[in-house]
Amino acid sequence: MDWIDSGVSAVTTLMESVLPDSLLKDLFINGILAGVGSVIVFLPNILILFFCIALFEDTGYMSRCAFLMDKIMHLIGLHGKSFIPMLMGFGCNVPAIMASRTLESEKDRLLTILITPFMSCSAKLPVYIVLAGTFFGPRAGTVIFVVYILGIVTAILTGRLFRTTLLRGADAPFVMELPPYRVPMMKSLLIHMWDRSKMFLKKMGGIILVGSIIIWALSAFPRTTQYSHDYPAAIAHIETVFSQKAETADPAERHALEMDKNNRLSDIQRAMRAEQTANSFMGIIGKAIAPIFAPLGIDWRGGVSLLAGFVAKEIVVSTLGVLHAVDDEGSEALHDALRTSGMTPLAAFAMMIFVLLYIPCIATVATIRKETNSIKWTFFSIGYTTTAAWLMAFIVYNGGRLIGLT
Repeated sequence: MDWIDSGVSAVTTLMESVLPDSLLKDLFINGILAGVGSVIVFLPNILILFFCIALFEDTGYMSRCAFLMDKIMHLIGLHGKSFIPMLMGFGCNVPAIMASRTLESEKDRLLTILITPFMSCSAKLPVYIVLAGTFFGPRAGTVIFVVYILGIVTAILTGRLFRTTLLRGADAPFVMELPPYRVPMMKSLLIHMWDRSKMFLKKMGGIILVGSIIIWALSAFPRTTQYSHDYPAAIAHIETVFSQKAETADPAERHALEMDKNNRLSDIQRAMRAEQTANSFMGIIGKAIAPIFAPLGIDWRGGVSLLAGFVAKEIVVSTLGVLHAVDDEGSEALHDALRTSGMTPLAAFAMMIFVLLYIPCIATVATIRKETNSIKWTFFSIGYTTTAAWLMAFIVYNGGRLIGLT
């Protein structure tokens, strides 16, 4: 991840020095590189996740998981075979929902489709890593683990609720052929890992790229902004002061002065971009939906990011990168921007829970529509998951504040 992050930073620095100041340069650096670069850094995590899933499948243990989990799954009104789609949901919800075709009972299949989106897919992992890494430090891994467990618990409770209300019926018997154990071949594991990770890379060049450009355009226009401070005058003042100091300084002091000057100029430019974004079309949209997310401790930039996440959850990170005007230091700059944005660890945890539970990506919604052949169940899934996400995040954020957490 550090290597990829350094590579993105190097490309950004090179483009800044080569390209002349223009709207095209702003699009390339603050739109494409800031958006795609903030997501591609998580490719190693995605590769590891799919490698582990491929290991389960190639050894023949996946079917045994379904057999071993049958009794437990029946406690929540599901079939043992439902465990396989739910486990696949940790990779991607689309093939997981399609895998529910193996269930003979129509009600079991529908119930599995409705609760599978609560399994935290790989697209949500970059969001967890950014937020947990920013606000929880050494405990980030534990926090992410808790989020995953919360998704599983929510799926269990939802399954039990739907089984006793909307989808009543007798449990289907467990009949399943168990394949023999096999020693997995490394070549096969790598092929499976790469085939599934290609979906992530295709999103990088397709949905995420287009989404990042749209987010940039909405945050870059209109270009005429009335700033609260005279930023050009402040920049000119710093240039003048440091030039005078550098005339009488020795080489070592001159180098330190240059670094200090660059840091101050960077802060002013970031503040200028942030103010321009707040007055842009994206800022207008964000402030319009801000009251919905304010009870969760999420500001307008977080709200816009969650709205953009309907297209693909990876866009949540790239949108945060664009809206916080980070462009030259990769994900580390996003960490710094989030810390200074006013977001608290409790609000970050609430946002992680919202990302975990709310409406699946547009590809998952399309798959639910295709597999259920019902617009009614598709909209029910959208409404239920989003409502559950808001209520759970609200309870966590406001409950945490009541007991003194921040």
